[in-house]
Amino acid sequence: MGGDVPFPVPHKHEGCFALSKCVLSRHPHAPAPFEVDNDKARRRRRSNWRCCSGSEESQSQSQSQSQSQKQGVSSSQREWEVQEAREAVSSYLRELGVPEEESVSIAWNSAEYVKMLVEGVRELDEWGWEADEQTAGLSFKDKILRVAAEKGDKGKIAYLETLGLTLSWSINVAGYLSTQTLPTLIHKVTRIKQLFFSPPDNDHDPSLLIKYIRLTMRYLSISIDEDLQRTFSFFEKLQAKPGGLNTLASQDAAFCSLIQTFPRLLHLSVDNHLPRILDSLHNFGIPTSRISNIILAFPPLLFWNLQLLQTRLLAFQQIDVADQDYAKLLLKYPWLLSTSIQENYAELLAFSYSIKVSKTQIDRAIESHPHLLSCSTSKLELMVDQFAKLGVRNKKLNQVIARSPQLLLRKPKDFLQRRDNFVGPEIVLLFENMDLDKDTIGRILARCPEIFAASINKTLQRKIEFLGRVGVSKTFLAGVIRKYPELLVSDIDKTVLQRIMYLMKLGLSGEDIAYMIRTFSPLLGYSIERVLRPKVEFLVNSMERPVTDVVGYPRYFSYSLEKKIKPRYWVLKRRDIKCSLKDMLGKNDEEFAAEFMGIGRMPVSPPVQNGVSVTDPKSDLKQR
Repeated sequence: MGGDVPFPVPHKHEGCFALSKCVLSRHPHAPAPFEVDNDKARRRRRSNWRCCSGSEESQSQSQSQSQSQKQGVSSSQREWEVQEAREAVSSYLRELGVPEEESVSIAWNSAEYVKMLVEGVRELDEWGWEADEQTAGLSFKDKILRVAAEKGDKGKIAYLETLGLTLSWSINVAGYLSTQTLPTLIHKVTRIKQLFFSPPDNDHDPSLLIKYIRLTMRYLSISIDEDLQRTFSFFEKLQAKPGGLNTLASQDAAFCSLIQTFPRLLHLSVDNHLPRILDSLHNFGIPTSRISNIILAFPPLLFWNLQLLQTRLLAFQQIDVADQDYAKLLLKYPWLLSTSIQENYAELLAFSYSIKVSKTQIDRAIESHPHLLSCSTSKLELMVDQFAKLGVRNKKLNQVIARSPQLLLRKPKDFLQRRDNFVGPEIVLLFENMDLDKDTIGRILARCPEIFAASINKTLQRKIEFLGRVGVSKTFLAGVIRKYPELLVSDIDKTVLQRIMYLMKLGLSGEDIAYMIRTFSPLLGYSIERVLRPKVEFLVNSMERPVTDVVGYPRYFSYSLEKKIKPRYWVLKRRDIKCSLKDMLGKNDEEFAAEFMGIGRMPVSPPVQNGVSVTDPKSDLKQR
């Protein structure tokens, strides 16, 4: 026997094989065939050798047929192996202390883990097991048990996979849990879900949580502490996955992602530490169904001691919140618990003092748009400078911040050069194209800042096009907007169109209404029930005037019915004086008294019902 032969060749090992029809099979009494030890770790699988005579083509056909047969056997064999492996895993988990029903569930729901064990057995069968006489008589199921035990995770990988983790993540997380038994881990996971991931109520909307996270990531412009760094790293990992942040809408998927990034969570006490954290949040006013929102938005708070959490919660009381509803603020912006955000709040207060904006105004702005807390004061200062260029300072600036604090979150280029998908002019240029100067634009900003927070294409252009359809041409557009800029952010279908339809039902034509809008655009801002209808009824029924009188003087609707229209009408009626609505209402008290009463100041003339005065004739008439 040639000891230097590298591979077992049949004709060189006399007595080891018997030839029969060119097929070499092991002789019953032959010794074990030659083995090649590969790095003393793997051994070539013992197998029957076949040799084929004839052409290369016949050899190829034979090998192809053999491979097909093996594949056919392999398919059915694979199903049997998986079934055996599942039963072995279930048995193994029961040995570790897992109840039978749960062990079966884990075994049947950890496909990748089972596949890993099966492939491990196949590989060892192919390359050889470690020198061990006991392996020779092991069944396939016993081999699975042996491979599972040698993994060293004691079943935790299989269980973690059932929670939704991939095999690689299950292996990674299991590495942090080496000191825990599987029953302890199962108990902890179950308890954590009970504490912080209870079934949501009907009012629970996970999209709000996702919205707040996106806004925070968008506007963050300050240096952040370690807790926030870990939190945003968690969000970035979620964004990189299929589904992105929408993963948080599913509590199971959210919990799975949470323990991937924060596996130390599974080391926390579920009988002492975590229930105390839960109680603190409950006492602060957070309902049970919303606890998960707080945890997913800011996981590091779970690792704080109770005293630190309570101290951070007390900091909320520094903010002047309406009705002291601090729980609502915490739900919208849980990152206020972090050190860096609380420090930035102090800087925001100093900044507001420097621009003469009251603390109350800043606090109310934070209440409605808490993402201001994510912005550096240097960024906010850039926007305040843009407002100043339009003449919006001091009192006007307070008005803007009170009504549209989200404008402070804009970038200067977005404010002056805002484009929706690069279509349409920027807002400031939009007004400039209407021949409005910067002072007028500044007054519009101070009066109706919501316009500058609106989308050009989705809101402003639609209103401009609507005005064109009702007869307001570009020639009159600037005047209409100057007098009533709120029209650009009014609801067309629910308010504006309804008021136009009401006027048409009175008998006014489209041309009449267009003229009224062009000359007095605030007309479209008046309530039908509280303003238009009562004044029309008094005009027609009491004053006995045609409704068309309002076409020439639509400002009639702007005056107080009780304080101006009725008193002046009764004065004229008693003197049997007839005049236009403009002459009746357009003059101040002195002018009216001088023209219609011959005196320098006009006393109030009360309405008369059944010959009896119903008001004090000595009281002065007021403007409205």
